[in-house]
Amino acid sequence: MSTTLTADPAARTARTARPRLLRGLTWLVLRQHRTTLCCVLALTVLGSLWIVYQRAQLIDVLDAAGWPGKPAPVPVVGEAYGSLTSLLTLLPGVLAVFLGAPLIAADQEQGTAQLVTTQSVTRRRWVVAKLGWCLLITLAACSVLSAVFTWWWHPYRSVLGDNWMDTAVFDVTGPVLPALALFLTAAGFTIGILVRRVLASMVVTLGFTVVAQTAWGMFRDRLGSPRTIRYPLDGSMPARLDDAYEVDRWVGSADGQLYGWGSCAEATEKATNACIEEKGIVDNVFQYLDYEQMSAMQWTGAGILLAGTAALTAFALWWTSRRPL
Repeated sequence: MSTTLTADPAARTARTARPRLLRGLTWLVLRQHRTTLCCVLALTVLGSLWIVYQRAQLIDVLDAAGWPGKPAPVPVVGEAYGSLTSLLTLLPGVLAVFLGAPLIAADQEQGTAQLVTTQSVTRRRWVVAKLGWCLLITLAACSVLSAVFTWWWHPYRSVLGDNWMDTAVFDVTGPVLPALALFLTAAGFTIGILVRRVLASMVVTLGFTVVAQTAWGMFRDRLGSPRTIRYPLDGSMPARLDDAYEVDRWVGSADGQLYGWGSCAEATEKATNACIEEKGIVDNVFQYLDYEQMSAMQWTGAGILLAGTAALTAFALWWTSRRPL
């Protein structure tokens, strides 16, 4: 005789249900943006692998040339290096436009925001979850790419050609890339909350990104305190200035009077020498930022950008808590 056993449905469900790592609102937010999350993760992984590959290629070229005992070939890197630095420079703006701007604006435009906020979850909690995961994804992706690129650039900076103050280096190494991306992404979702339309938010965010990055480029050299060095007018430039970023330069007299670099640029050598003698010019005066200041300048800039991110996020939370979505 056979006996059929019927298990309790609740027990069967408990047995077959898999434990879920994320639950509730966090799971809902990630599920809603799973496509964007997968794209950002794929971009991070592929970008990191590309950097590792290009670094290996550079090492092979330098080893074949006998560097550092012998000069490195010129150019030591091809177009791929320029493409990589350009993409990393554009990454904060891309995340701001395609991740930050539609984050809340899409829910407002489609009516999802009104639906979610009528459920058991409060509006503030829902907005915090959305903004928190957006900023966390941005921070993780840009931190990884910045760390991997810094690992490539730092040991071989002397042969790569870019000055450390160039946008392609300063803004994509150390803490600047994640800080800049966080700031622009926060600006993106803040603009989206105010504009309430996806396409319009993306266009406004794109314009803001261009203006902000242009202003940042103009402000960058103010993050450090310039140093000044004097050396003889006919002397060679000191070796310490090989890695320096030039802020300004003059020619100077023995009593400390400074003149513009072209003050004695006369038509003939005789006239130039007469001008130099008349003004008593004896030195070149060079004002510069030293490579040793790079780390401090980057952290100072990152602190300013993170303060801006906090201010924008606080405003977005305040706005959404006081006005209907």
